Amino acid sequence: MRRSSDLSPEIAEESAWWQHAVFYQVYVRSFADSNGDGVGDLDGIRSRLGYLELLGVDALWLTPFYRSPMADHGYDVSDPRDVDPLFGDLAAFDRLVADAHEHNIRVTVDLVPNHSSNQHVWFQQALASPPGSPERARYIFREGRGYDGSQPPNNWTSVFGGPAWTQVGDGQWYLHLFAPQQPDLNWENPEVRADLEHTLKFWLDRGVDGFRIDVAHGMAKPEGLPDMELRGVHAPGVLSDDAEDPRFDNDGVHEIHRMIRKVMDQYPGTMAVGEIWVKDDERFAAYVRPDELHLGFNFRLVEAGFDADGVRSAIEHSMAAVASTGTPATWTLSNHDVVRHVTRYGDGAIGVQRARAMALVELALPGVIYLYNGEELGLPNVELPDWALQDPTWERSGRTERGRDGCRVPIPWEGGVPPFGFSTTANTWLPVPNEWDGLTAEAQLEDPGSMLSLYREALEHRKSNPGFGGDELEWYGAPPGCFAFRRKGGGLICALNTSGASVPLPPGRVLLSSGPMDGDQLPPDTAVWLV
Repeated sequence: MRRSSDLSPEIAEESAWWQHAVFYQVYVRSFADSNGDGVGDLDGIRSRLGYLELLGVDALWLTPFYRSPMADHGYDVSDPRDVDPLFGDLAAFDRLVADAHEHNIRVTVDLVPNHSSNQHVWFQQALASPPGSPERARYIFREGRGYDGSQPPNNWTSVFGGPAWTQVGDGQWYLHLFAPQQPDLNWENPEVRADLEHTLKFWLDRGVDGFRIDVAHGMAKPEGLPDMELRGVHAPGVLSDDAEDPRFDNDGVHEIHRMIRKVMDQYPGTMAVGEIWVKDDERFAAYVRPDELHLGFNFRLVEAGFDADGVRSAIEHSMAAVASTGTPATWTLSNHDVVRHVTRYGDGAIGVQRARAMALVELALPGVIYLYNGEELGLPNVELPDWALQDPTWERSGRTERGRDGCRVPIPWEGGVPPFGFSTTANTWLPVPNEWDGLTAEAQLEDPGSMLSLYREALEHRKSNPGFGGDELEWYGAPPGCFAFRRKGGGLICALNTSGASVPLPPGRVLLSSGPMDGDQLPPDTAVWLV
């Protein structure tokens, strides 16, 4: 069994290392391609570890690299205990973990427990077996409604559009909250639980430092599978919170997380973070109780616009949701499921300016940070041509929702023409825009005014400056459209101006600003750190 003591002394010095860590999400397909097939892979990530160390991150979160038909780009897993040949093999994974640890970077991986691929051996066995068989009991098969069973068992919709049920040849229907190629597992079945425990131990024994749990508020289904209220369409790729939605946040999910935690506790120094689209603070807090998840993504900051009152409310709710649990808040501005925040904040120059400001706000907060690959380069969403779109949302919505591909375009590393060092082929899995030549890591590394330089400097301060101590905030009075808070216990002050006019700075010495200052005034669309 792999223990935290197997790591270098620097890595193992603190068993709760994640409580103030900066994680970096690697969307594996889009990070770095080592073999010229146009798709990122594990050896590609390994080749860029020096960059990640230079950036100053503490840990990686790798999106799924397991065997998969790629109907949902790896979130449809056919074998959760092997590497898809598209990304390498188990030896490549082992090399990546070993090298990352040499760089003092921990490695966490995605876990997809809500569903499997329809190509998983279990689902193939289920299709070949009769209704009521043990093979079907691993999934959620039901008889249809109507006199002939030709209607779905209930009115649930798929997050990707269309119904959440697909009928098979013998007339039964199976549940898939996502694509039809992603049948939901039946978590009432002890075989399903035992298999996840096997998967957890498989990767922990290979040296992983933790897991990000996909759809952590899913898995458990309500008794009788009651109909849902169809009050609107969920945003593509995002599980919009709805307290009355029977598909998610059922109380039975907590038993599953307690099982996961029992396994994790056998491996000191490892952690699990859940993807939790639950807005109610008390409901959210249940996921991070001492015997459940170590951390939980609270997406309020993602959903807040560039508005001081909205951002402050998101911060206060996120901190309140974990205040009673002893768990740090977990912050993120972007991920592979949402529009990149440069674009959300207005796109173009104004979007970049506001993204710089929000980076300082986020990095000033106590707790855990998750960065999404490319945000440190200031990448915007890309308006891709129809022919390039691959997200299942595009087809499932009847080509009315463009899906999430625009935030998943490969990372530009160097050079002046696409794909900017991501791959040796120009035929990358998603096209890289020509206008990204000024956004490459190479172009930004030596530019002190670049987004990359801002992130590097901010991360260095966060790691080394005593002003970042303490786990609580104290809010100052501020003009409309602005806020300022101080880290209690450390003393760092962060001020944000989302109004249309410059405002006076709080007292203190400027440590870092997101843009040029206006004398002793804080300009619009700007944030500043003071000590």
